[in-house]
Amino acid sequence: MLIMIPQLVIGVADLAAAFLFMYGLQRMSSPATAPSGIFMAGIGMAAAVLASFLYVFSVSAAAQPHLPVNIGLTLAALVIGGGCAWWSGKKVAMTAMPQMVAVYNGMGGGAAGAIAAVELFGGKAQGITQLVVTLLGALIGAVSLSGSLIAWAKLDGVLNKPLRVKGQQICNAVVLLVTLGVGGIIAFAAAGGSAPLLTLPALIYLFFGCALVFGVLMTLPIGGADMPVVISIYNAFTGLAVGLEGFVLQNPALMIAGMVVGAAGMLLTLLMAKAMNRSVANVLLTNFGDTPKHIQGAIKGSLKPVEAGDAGIFIRYAKEVIIVPGYGLAVAQGQQKLYEFVKLLQAAGVTVKFAVHPVAGRMPGQMDVLLAEAGVPYDMIFQLEDINDEFANADVALVIGANDVVNPAARTDKSSPIFGMPILNADKAKKVYVVKRGQGKGYADIVNALFYGDNCDMVYGDAQAVLVKMIEAVRGLGAAAAA
Repeated sequence: MLIMIPQLVIGVADLAAAFLFMYGLQRMSSPATAPSGIFMAGIGMAAAVLASFLYVFSVSAAAQPHLPVNIGLTLAALVIGGGCAWWSGKKVAMTAMPQMVAVYNGMGGGAAGAIAAVELFGGKAQGITQLVVTLLGALIGAVSLSGSLIAWAKLDGVLNKPLRVKGQQICNAVVLLVTLGVGGIIAFAAAGGSAPLLTLPALIYLFFGCALVFGVLMTLPIGGADMPVVISIYNAFTGLAVGLEGFVLQNPALMIAGMVVGAAGMLLTLLMAKAMNRSVANVLLTNFGDTPKHIQGAIKGSLKPVEAGDAGIFIRYAKEVIIVPGYGLAVAQGQQKLYEFVKLLQAAGVTVKFAVHPVAGRMPGQMDVLLAEAGVPYDMIFQLEDINDEFANADVALVIGANDVVNPAARTDKSSPIFGMPILNADKAKKVYVVKRGQGKGYADIVNALFYGDNCDMVYGDAQAVLVKMIEAVRGLGAAAAA
């Protein structure tokens, strides 16, 4: 038996959820307040779920028997989904965080698409406006789902290379036009137009199938170096899809949360595109990531390997050191040892700062989270625009696992695929040490001229193992002095 719950209670729950979403997102803008922001957004999600349950038990539910009222099944889904999310969140390694974000982002788009499917198959979307909004949310949600899964496959190494074929852009355009055409037929037929050649359910299946295929085709040609921008684009897509379906359901929490997430994702996309010297039009409308083959000229100089201990001792006697973390540091899980080394340097009177590039790692903010996980104070971490001018005055730049974001070719080589991309000016420091596992290239697949500079030495090895040797060397100096 349905319990009569005042609409005011449901409205208050929806309003609380919307406020907590916005407040939580605002607090996520700073590493110092991000944990509490995530907690607040989580409470907001709980309030949104509560509002949904209240709505089922409300007078509105009694007046609309088509609404789902299988509470047992709904609770089971919440328990299973919440349990899986908790377990995977606890288990996932920092290096696998981008993959998890891609999958969860795709699930959000899939959820929006599922809501749209219920509305379309059940004939609940009334009027041309609701039909068009529902179809648009379905399209964006389906594209976000399949595209995010391809992004996960690329990040996880399941798909190692971008798939590009001749005429791919034309094929993508045809699939998109077919999808939009089928959507138009569905809207016309559902709104009371003449009967189409196919039944309405068949057209809906075709529409979702084409949308999913388009998401796959749009993401396959994108290279691994562009994944940070791809993740932020699909994040914006998911938010937009959720907001549109919230409009259809007249759910304020979904509308506000979707709009906020969509706007935040688009802003992040703009920042990522700027950091990679790309326009948004280039990201969305061209064969993104497809750069002409680059024939690199001969690089002057030679690679100069040094021992980790010798590098550590040299850094110990510097006055100012700037550290550039990269994905190699995350792979080695060396952030704890890095901060241990930093504390030794600080105890010896060395000024240490961290320089983070906007697209360092495989997702936006990954390096900030990595350093925060090790306990690095937030006031030691600087973004590119805030620290780039300081490299020229630094005694040492210590680059750990970063490659393309410190490549001087971005300034000097007009034929380079990264030309024009803002980089960290590590090469301008008096001395540069680069910690790398080997002589491999970065995502852009070009040799880094920095490594051949007169002021640069290479320290080969796993980042954590190298840092352990540096720590031992510096501590050895202290022990010798004490003796």
